[in-house]
Amino acid sequence: MRTDFPHIRLRWRRVSTAAAATAALALAGLGTAVHADATTSAKVTWTATPCATPKKAGELACNSLRVTGGTTAFQKAQQARGVTPKAADAATPTGYGPSDLRSAYGLTSAAASGGTGQTIAIVDAYNDPNAEADLAKYRSYYGLSACTTANGCFKKVSQTGSTTGLPSSDAGWSEEISLDLDMVSAIAPNAHILLVEAKSATMANLGTAVNEAVKLGAKFVSNSYGGSESSSDTSYDSSYFNHPGVAITVSAGDAGYGAEYPAASKYVTSVGGTALTASSTTRGWTESVWKTSSTEGTGSGCSAYDAKPTWQTDTGCTKRMISDVSAVADPATGVSVYDSYGVTAGWYTFGGTSAAAPIIAGVYALAGTPGSGDYPAQYPYKHTSALNDVTSGNNGTCTTSYFCTARTGYDGPTGLGTPEGVTAFTN
Repeated sequence: MRTDFPHIRLRWRRVSTAAAATAALALAGLGTAVHADATTSAKVTWTATPCATPKKAGELACNSLRVTGGTTAFQKAQQARGVTPKAADAATPTGYGPSDLRSAYGLTSAAASGGTGQTIAIVDAYNDPNAEADLAKYRSYYGLSACTTANGCFKKVSQTGSTTGLPSSDAGWSEEISLDLDMVSAIAPNAHILLVEAKSATMANLGTAVNEAVKLGAKFVSNSYGGSESSSDTSYDSSYFNHPGVAITVSAGDAGYGAEYPAASKYVTSVGGTALTASSTTRGWTESVWKTSSTEGTGSGCSAYDAKPTWQTDTGCTKRMISDVSAVADPATGVSVYDSYGVTAGWYTFGGTSAAAPIIAGVYALAGTPGSGDYPAQYPYKHTSALNDVTSGNNGTCTTSYFCTARTGYDGPTGLGTPEGVTAFTN
């Protein structure tokens, strides 16, 4: 074990003189994005995970990206402490670990004592046959208590609750599952984890999995997928997401400015994404809106269909506004994940709002059981001073400024801000 340092879609971007080479990658269909980091010449590169491209028509996409090279924010923090970081070779973590994330979000004390007796559900599509083994690797490396089927901490079921009739295995969604499991472990290591695997990535099957998670007793349900809005969304709301007393988190999307569903559901906490870096501030960290390009970054926007929940009071959008809160999502400031199915077994760094949604689900679990008749998405609106207000950056171009541009107070890309302890997520 070692201690970490405290403190879709396929897309690409041209950077300086590498434009021709990057264009060649895009034309070759490799889907590699290049993030130009102003503080280092070693550019961080990443690729969308396979599940970011739906397998079939009518399926939703996961919201995760996997780093393939360059110097991440975590590695730069090592360098600042005189430690020479190893290259990304799957043998050593190169992203933020549990103590980094808890430090950034004021959760160090809460993570040590909170989450006991709570169950966080992860809803994803298809099966990850190595989910439990990979989770064990992550938790062991970072000194977290074992979470296994044998000790009752971990359970994996299908969308019907079966422990044996699981969906077909899928390497892309397995990467997403590893990311989700590791993030709730990092934030709420004492909580139990329920992995509910939908038989495919359609809204009907994923929604059925959400219902099953609630049926099995989860009070916190994380969802890291999304797709275009449709006129069917309000019916999906009532069928799958209307669960008072349950904190349901949904990633806002990775395609930059624009609304996605189910992040647009009025019953969920929609989670935007930030770039998170260590700093000399009192907090020790700074955040800005995650944006790689006009077509890659955190999602946000005004829903075309979902009604505005009573707790949202912004005046520019008459319907449901995305997001509510946010957390780290920029791959260049990404998180460490252990994964072995369909890839070289080892450590990877991930970004995307798929990282942010389970982080926020973990914070809700640390904060305690929601009120039985409450929609926990409203809690942050009652405690706005207990959040880190993100005031810089944008995720695209919009006609109503705060829909896509950070400002003091509420804005679309980062919502009310990022966690500063658990107060904003309590009843």
